[in-house]
Amino acid sequence: MDRKNPTEPPPPRGPDDAGDATPRDAFDLWLRRSLHQLYDGIAQEPVPPELLRLIEADRARRKE
Repeated sequence: MDRKNPTEPPPPRGPDDAGDATPRDAFDLWLRRSLHQLYDGIAQEPVPPELLRLIEADRARRKE
């Protein structure tokens, strides 16, 4: 595919484009899966109460 701007990212790929996978797509998929495997458990943990208090205090301070 010839694009006018070679630095422009390619258009999003849909499920029908699976046969045209590039090494970049494979890397992106591997990276996404690896990050999910490493961090999904952490992201599902509850936010510590002290952090929630800090967030609420900042929110209240900004409203003043």
